Amino acid sequence: MYYLGIDLGGTNIAAAAVDEEGVILGRSSIPTPRDGAAPAQVAATMAQAVVQAVEHAGLELSNAASIGIGSPGTIDPVSGVVRFWSNLNFQDVPLSELVRKNIPMDLPIYLENDANAAALGEYASGAGKGSVSMVAITLGTGIGGGAVFNGKLYTGFNYAGMEVGHFVIEKGGRLCTCGRKGCFETYCSATALIRRTKEIMEQSPDSLLWQMADGDLNKVNGRIPFDAAQQGDAAAKAVVDEFIEYLGNGVASLVNVLQPEVFCIGGGISNQGENLLGPVRQILNREDYARNSINRTRLVRAELGNDAGIIGAALLPKFR
Repeated sequence: MYYLGIDLGGTNIAAAAVDEEGVILGRSSIPTPRDGAAPAQVAATMAQAVVQAVEHAGLELSNAASIGIGSPGTIDPVSGVVRFWSNLNFQDVPLSELVRKNIPMDLPIYLENDANAAALGEYASGAGKGSVSMVAITLGTGIGGGAVFNGKLYTGFNYAGMEVGHFVIEKGGRLCTCGRKGCFETYCSATALIRRTKEIMEQSPDSLLWQMADGDLNKVNGRIPFDAAQQGDAAAKAVVDEFIEYLGNGVASLVNVLQPEVFCIGGGISNQGENLLGPVRQILNREDYARNSINRTRLVRAELGNDAGIIGAALLPKFR
């Protein structure tokens, strides 16, 4: 017996066959239909990706236990409906039902928000494996988040919980896409880091940041300020120090509210490893309310990368 997982993205639809331990046995990836594609067309492509993944794994679809789907947007996992996802203009789309119509087997289908699925993947077979509780955040275009307590995903009574990118970390601060000001993700997402780096570059024409970006603001990415700071560039160091201070404060606030056994940070910025986690851990050591406790939250880097979502989606039935 094995499990099937689908990671629905705005660019690609990835599918995988996954064993009980979260090991990927075979995978596939197909571009996501766009340009006004109907939900039924997207669902048919998702089913196609599943069939390809099974073939690549050398397995039989009849031996699959279930299909799990990780989708962006606001999700109702009970009814299997995507309530809203702006990227593909999904509104009240019965995605589980649409996928089921394209699968030649009557398999149970589970639907979950993609950030929750990624957190579950890390909990089941990544950085949080073996822990009782884990909170995971992903520093990307925004900040995604998920939590697992006592082996169960926490999603709130309305399935909209753990939107960690949208608690305010700076009252009256930067305007967020959600309409609030000063949200966590306006300071600590990869998008925020890149925006802030560009602002500092425009104020610092002699900064090494310009050289690393080939003199082009459009080439700035989340790695450049860290690389320049390590070479002693003052402007870059100011960007990185500010970013880490906000991130550390946000992590400490979440830890103080939830006190998970493991706190996991993913996304491309987490590739900085201890250059990022070390200073954040120092802030946590200073600001964690339980800093004098024998039992402390462990701050770690995510381990599964882009596979977290697809593994978590596949293993959804084991943690419901």
